[in-house]
Amino acid sequence: MKKPLSILVVKLSAIGDVIHALPVSYAIKETYPDARLVWVVEPVARPLLEGNPCIDEIITFEKKKFKSVGGFLREFGPLKKKIRAAAGKPDGYDYALDLQGLFKSAAIVWASGAKKCYGSEYMREMSDKISTPVVGPHANGHIVERYLDVARAIGCRVDEVKFPVAISEKEEWSVGELLRRAGVKDGTPYAVLAVGANWPNKRWPTKKYAELSDRLFEAGVIPVFVGGGAADEGLMAEINGYAELSPVSLVNETSLKELASVIKGAAVALGGDTGPIHLAAAVETPAVMVMGPTAPDRSSPYGMDADCLLAGHPCANCRKRACPKGIDCLDAISVDRVYEKLMEVIGRGR
Repeated sequence: MKKPLSILVVKLSAIGDVIHALPVSYAIKETYPDARLVWVVEPVARPLLEGNPCIDEIITFEKKKFKSVGGFLREFGPLKKKIRAAAGKPDGYDYALDLQGLFKSAAIVWASGAKKCYGSEYMREMSDKISTPVVGPHANGHIVERYLDVARAIGCRVDEVKFPVAISEKEEWSVGELLRRAGVKDGTPYAVLAVGANWPNKRWPTKKYAELSDRLFEAGVIPVFVGGGAADEGLMAEINGYAELSPVSLVNETSLKELASVIKGAAVALGGDTGPIHLAAAVETPAVMVMGPTAPDRSSPYGMDADCLLAGHPCANCRKRACPKGIDCLDAISVDRVYEKLMEVIGRGR
């Protein structure tokens, strides 16, 4: 009798990237239901994996503990031992999939002792010396499909693309209470607006968000802003300063799973190329993405590229965090365009 496979997936961060990789877990268990699947992730994205029925064990990689030489020497041995023990069988992992493609993920894959190691087509920092890059049929396509090509390389079929995001009843209840306290009554349509993004080039201007917010109120759709961290709080303060009516702000008010629940209940979600908008695609909420430095064919909310709004600059898809020309990239996308697209998407229903 053939022993079940043991498979290690390494996708550490960021939130949007871990969301893109979630269908790999489903593809593995769809093809190999008896396989043991272990996933290594950084703390910020770990909640996305918790409760995922396709993952048997989650191992947290705390990068900050490895930044000094002393920290590396102290922490690497125990991490290696933990990863190898998680394989669940004496002969270790059959496969390791490096979906990060960096030195830190390569070190984890090497430490696992996996028999065969594969990575996505874009491997950096010598990670291609540890894992074989997979240049599959979707090498120039969406990042979700590129990751799934790595799963296909180990024999996985991909009959359907699914994002296993588990939201508990407790999280749904707490979000319901949070929205009610904020003035969003049951049955009232609301739009989730992601205020920020890691790259300045991916942020729609706050003045335009404020104008859009007022127009949504007029249309009977409550604007609900989401985000996290001090930078997003600053952006939210600017929006409040510009807006005639104060929008609902849940910035820094939710956990990651609660954010997923907020988005799941929305009529539509809007933002730049950032985690909450990819999370919308994962929980099957219609999403509109405003884009400039990245391209829909690679980075749109999965399956929703037709609803992306492009800045249309000649230098589009430059992949730069900040514009070297000093252009506010997404300022070229007007409030009218965004409002009309949101109303179109809401009008379609779900």
